[in-house]
Amino acid sequence: MKRATLVADQLFPPDDAPPPWPGRPVLLDGSVMYVRDTPATTAGAEPALYVHGLGGSSTNWTDLAGLLAHRLDGQAIDLPGFGRSEPVRSYSIPAQAARVVRWIEYSDRGPVHLFGNSLGGAIAVRVAGTRPDLVRTLTLVSPAMPFLDPRRSVQSRMLPLLAVPLAERLAAWQLAKITPEEMARQVTAACFADPSRVSEQRRREAIEELKLRYELDHYVASYLRTFRGLISSFLRAYLPGAGSQWRIAAQVGAPTLVIGGRQDRLVDIRVVPQVARTVPDSRLLILDGVGHVAQMEVPRMVARAVVALLDEVGHRVDAR
Repeated sequence: MKRATLVADQLFPPDDAPPPWPGRPVLLDGSVMYVRDTPATTAGAEPALYVHGLGGSSTNWTDLAGLLAHRLDGQAIDLPGFGRSEPVRSYSIPAQAARVVRWIEYSDRGPVHLFGNSLGGAIAVRVAGTRPDLVRTLTLVSPAMPFLDPRRSVQSRMLPLLAVPLAERLAAWQLAKITPEEMARQVTAACFADPSRVSEQRRREAIEELKLRYELDHYVASYLRTFRGLISSFLRAYLPGAGSQWRIAAQVGAPTLVIGGRQDRLVDIRVVPQVARTVPDSRLLILDGVGHVAQMEVPRMVARAVVALLDEVGHRVDAR
């Protein structure tokens, strides 16, 4: 593990806040996966794939993908049951990782620069650790790797719900009592250290996306089943066997950037340096005054660290 470096902020254009990148539904193995493309702005850009967190969507990467478009030809996917992707039968971490692997194979863009936030970070670790041929570099933003102290996450209040019969109906009933505007406020407060960093445009977009979720009959079930799959990966991580997320992290061979916000309320901040210590070729960046979604809260800072990683890896290739 070493400290991450940053390129100059002046390498990036002024703050722009583009609208969500255009998306398209793709039929993959019998169910629809929704994909947003952030086309490269320069020749020779390399392929990138962005994977969002629990309850998020491909729009969580709008700003970062735009800032990196001069280096990366980006695609961001909606995980099954989220955004505009259809639900599937299994929401376990291995099943989610297999879905990402299938997309990389199907799109024929690998190896990719793989990005993951929160749940997406856990999925990305599994992809990089089990299919190194598909990953050029790995960037993890507050990865939801296993920790066993529920007091370190505001999502711990949902744990009892997983054991309640008919939990999906109960959660849907509770959700119906909260307006999309109030839900957007609650999500922002949980994910951002400084909610004032959310522009009015991004707030309106978040509300519109939440309205879509309210219209989808499968959303609550997908959320709870994905959450259950994530918690299962936490418990299995400390049992014998090759399926442990920590054992898989130790197998990651790709150059890796691990980023965490010191004010993260969802993932124990102590997990972030642990990930960096576990992944052999890693760089660590801890950001003060930042929460769970650094790629949304301080996208320019994240982009500076990513480009530094790309430059480092590029210099390695040139030196051969």
